[in-house]
Parts: sequence; C-alpha cells; structure tokens
Amino acid sequence: MLTHGELLELKRWNTPAIYNGWEQITRADSAADGFNIEETCDFMPQMGPMVGYAVTVVCEPSNGRHPTDLPNAWSEYRRYVAEAPGPKIVVVQDLDKPNVIGSFWGEVNSNIHRALGCVGTITDGAIRDWDEMCNAGFKALARRFCVGHAHSWPVRWNCPVEVFGRTIQPGQLIHADKHGFLAIPDEDQPRLLDAARFMDSNECLNVIRAARSTSGQSADETLAGIDEAARAFGEAAKEKFGQAEE
Repeated sequence: MLTHGELLELKRWNTPAIYNGWEQITRADSAADGFNIEETCDFMPQMGPMVGYAVTVVCEPSNGRHPTDLPNAWSEYRRYVAEAPGPKIVVVQDLDKPNVIGSFWGEVNSNIHRALGCVGTITDGAIRDWDEMCNAGFKALARRFCVGHAHSWPVRWNCPVEVFGRTIQPGQLIHADKHGFLAIPDEDQPRLLDAARFMDSNECLNVIRAARSTSGQSADETLAGIDEAARAFGEAAKEKFGQAEE
C-alpha cells in the first residue's frame, strides 16, 4: 500500500491526470480497463478528487426479506469496514439497478462511515441527504438522488462488486472525481505516483508551453512549434517508460 503522503500527493491531481500516468505503466488495456464504462455523477465536485482503498458491499433496497434473513448484517459489515486499512472508499453495488428505489446513503450512514475512516462512496444506486453528506465531508459518485432508504441493508460485503460497468476488488486503490473513477491494479500501485508526476510535468514543459507561447507567431510558426513540442513530449515518455503516447 502507498503511504499517506503518497496518497495525498495523488489527490493533488484530477483523475484524468492520474490516468495519463497509469496508462504508461500498466499491462492492462488503457482503452478498456480501469475506468467506469457507464456514466456516473459526482454529487460533491467542490470536494475535489478522492483517493482510497475499496471496501465493498452489495445492497438490494427493494427486498424486504434481508433485514429478517440477515439480522446482524449491519454490525458485521461495519466491523469489516472498521478493520480495513484506510483511507477507504465504500463501493456499493445496488442490485435494483437500473430501477433504483432506495438509498444506502444518507446523513446517518455517511457520518458513521466517516468515523470508520471512509472518505466517500461510489454507488451505482442513489444517495439522499445531500447537504448533510456534504457537512460530514463524505464525497459521493452515484446514479441519482432518492427520497427514501427503502429496505437498504448489507447483503454481502468484502467481495468483488460491479459498479458503472466496472468490477472492483476489495482493497483496490481508487482515484475518483467529477470525471469518473479509475481503479488501479495492485501491480501498478508502486509506480503510479512517479508516472503521474512525470506525465504532468512532461505536458507542462512541452505541448502546453508550446500552445501558450504563440503570441506574434504566424500560423506556420505556431504549427511548427506544436509539432516540435509533440515530438519532444513523445520522446520523453518513450525514454521514461519505453513507449510513446500522444
């Protein structure tokens, strides 16, 4: 696992910037893996990015049998969350999707999870009590708002879950913001911060600088400068990572 300082540094960039570093080091398909496939919504963009390790849970608010069949589920689930290393992001699979009728989240549950070391949630279900969740400092990427909690209950936890078209494993490192989320394979964690730092600097020193230094230039001069900057950008990435990306 990364240190707390390394996680804080990852939080300084948005999720696309982390992706730019990740694609350079991963063996996964950067055009198909890691990020959410379906559209999601960041309901607290003012909080900026969140970074943490996944704790996972499945719920089914439409099913009233769960409270009876699993009377100790909340207590057992909370102990699992408390014992997992943090910071933590709670990833909730709602079995009612796409007909979401009840919210796993609200004022009470967000405050409880904040006390257990969780910084936010990614749920393909709903949230409610938006103001109170913001007041708790608990960020949420979700499908929509909802009025009631219905029969929200932990059905199973500490298991793989599928949210927004992506399977998330317990303990997986996640970076998320208003653009969506990126779930990092374990083998990519050690090099992620260095890769993100390098690619952000590579952009600033080359292509962005060229694009912002065009005052008084002709169109041909501007295009030539951008072409040269793109070449330098690609060569720097290739030298660092063994591949070139535009």
